[in-house]
Amino acid sequence: MSCQQNLPESAAVDVVKNSDREPLQKMNGLSFVAPPKPFSSNPMLKIKEVHANWIAVIPYGFMRNDEPKVNFGQHEWQWWGETPEGAEETIKTAMESGLQVMLKPQIYIHGGWTGDVSFYKEANWKEWETSNEKYILLFAEIAQKYDVPLFCIGTEWKKTVDVREEYWRGLIKKVREIYSGSLVYAANWDEYNKVPFWDALDYIGINAYFPLLNKDQPMASELKKAWLPIENEIASFSKKENRPILFTEFGYMSVENCAHQTWVLEKNRDKCKYSEEAQANALDAIYATFGCKDYWHGSFLWKWYPNEFAGERMKKDYTPQGKKAEEILKKWFKGN
Repeated sequence: MSCQQNLPESAAVDVVKNSDREPLQKMNGLSFVAPPKPFSSNPMLKIKEVHANWIAVIPYGFMRNDEPKVNFGQHEWQWWGETPEGAEETIKTAMESGLQVMLKPQIYIHGGWTGDVSFYKEANWKEWETSNEKYILLFAEIAQKYDVPLFCIGTEWKKTVDVREEYWRGLIKKVREIYSGSLVYAANWDEYNKVPFWDALDYIGINAYFPLLNKDQPMASELKKAWLPIENEIASFSKKENRPILFTEFGYMSVENCAHQTWVLEKNRDKCKYSEEAQANALDAIYATFGCKDYWHGSFLWKWYPNEFAGERMKKDYTPQGKKAEEILKKWFKGN
């Protein structure tokens, strides 16, 4: 599928170029799920079959709701693909297979969300900042070691970004001192226009889970119409900040009403009705809306399981693997 088709009208926006370096190759990306064990076979071959040219490698760190500390690295309970060793092997395998990489260290909080993290005591803020910096700089060094072209400094830290701008600017500076590639921050869909340090980065990253339509089986045409005002706002913001847009994460579960509030569906997936059609229509609409926009430099679909290790859990999950959505993905990625 190519860009030669009738798309929604939007505000006129010039081609946005990075003020510091040339934009990277258009990113037809997949968020690669870190596997529990080392690869038994090359998982990148299936990724190339859908015409993807990038993957996001995500070595998770972990926090508890009641502790201002980032835990990461070598732990008995941590999956192999989340460790520095596993991340390095994944990067090497991807690049040797002809794929580019965004290295995206990301924090998981059981029963919580990074966007809600905030502290009352300055000592707790300092403890969190120190441990998060150690985590980010370790993977920035790995990114430099393997000449990874894109590095993500954080994901959905909504409240910390709002009140600790100085910390984030300092972290970006320290990353720049050891890493020579491009930088992005992955903002939640409702915070991207409030992030104060886009001028210090190369891309505006958005985790694009915008609620579109509260409807079980919306058509792609209905979803494209729902995208129109959002696309206009994103286009204008890109021009204002003089930075290209990258959807650092987005996706739809293969269930009814998947284009509304995904965070609600996740908690009730067992009760949701399976629908490949709803997921496929949602993907078709987002690529039709943004695929030909000059300011939009690509996306990383959430998510892709290497060697389909998750089994039955994949059925209602975000992955397009083995579903109608996979064919939609192939057509759009091949056209770009």
